[in-house]
Amino acid sequence: MQNPEALALSAALLSAAGELTQRINDGVVARGFEGLRPAHGFAFARLSWGGATVTELAAHLGVTKQAASQLVDEIVRKGYAERRPHPEDARARLIVLTERGWACTRAAEEAAAEAVRPWAELLGEAEIRLLQSQLLRIAPSGPIKPVW
Repeated sequence: MQNPEALALSAALLSAAGELTQRINDGVVARGFEGLRPAHGFAFARLSWGGATVTELAAHLGVTKQAASQLVDEIVRKGYAERRPHPEDARARLIVLTERGWACTRAAEEAAAEAVRPWAELLGEAEIRLLQSQLLRIAPSGPIKPVW
């Protein structure tokens, strides 16, 4: 692959990812979950694994503990998460999603399905499954992190 082709592919993937992120966020807001940004969605994705400490959330998001703590303060204040005693570490607090946080996560799943539906209509079911398969082969494993 020549440099111009590689750049065009990179630009297309970044454009699709940016558009997808924005459409999911817009869909979440349209479903009544206001005051959220895509960064909240990346945090909710980590918290949905059974909760996390601020330190774990910071590592997942690729931010400082102070930045993660501010984000946690915000989502707790808005009723999307709560702090609980950590079951294994008396010094730590476990941040978990509330029912409102879970409802927002379900809204994001619905918005994601809505966002990719036009791709399936354009490409067809077989092509969209192939695209998914190919992307899964090249996508790095691990958390989906925002690019700050």
